[in-house]
Amino acid sequence: MLRRKSDELKKQDDEPIYLTEEGFKRLEEKLARLKRVLPGFIEEAQRTAAYGDRSDNAEYKEAKSTLRRTNWQILSIQDQIKRVAIIKSGPSTSGTVRLGSTVVLEADGVKKIFQILGPHETDPANGCISYQSPLGSALMNHKKGDTVTIQARNCSKQYRILEVR
Repeated sequence: MLRRKSDELKKQDDEPIYLTEEGFKRLEEKLARLKRVLPGFIEEAQRTAAYGDRSDNAEYKEAKSTLRRTNWQILSIQDQIKRVAIIKSGPSTSGTVRLGSTVVLEADGVKKIFQILGPHETDPANGCISYQSPLGSALMNHKKGDTVTIQARNCSKQYRILEVR
């Protein structure tokens, strides 16, 4: 299992992780929090190992599982931090939609506002969509006044770009 997870990390080595400054800080805080609790998990695994036969020791198995999971999370976050590319807010100099842009759209007479971010920070309910989502990818490199069409299962929807911030 550990080998499979390390292979997954190797596959992702060259892919950047797009985060805002706030997202990067949250990732660093999560890493620091995990590193703070790690010694306690190590102690718990050692304490429960002392109970005897490990094959029948449910407490040890649980402590060891928690320790492995925490170690994996630490390795994963350290890998992500190495690959972070910080997203700068605002439109490009040419006024086109890019990562970090906030876009005001109109669809069917309704205005919607979305910020275009990386997939690790998406929250559509709060107006944050991924540049890889159907709408996000359709908006990329378009300007104010452009119309983009999103093809859904049985219909299509048009969005007009009112503003790029």
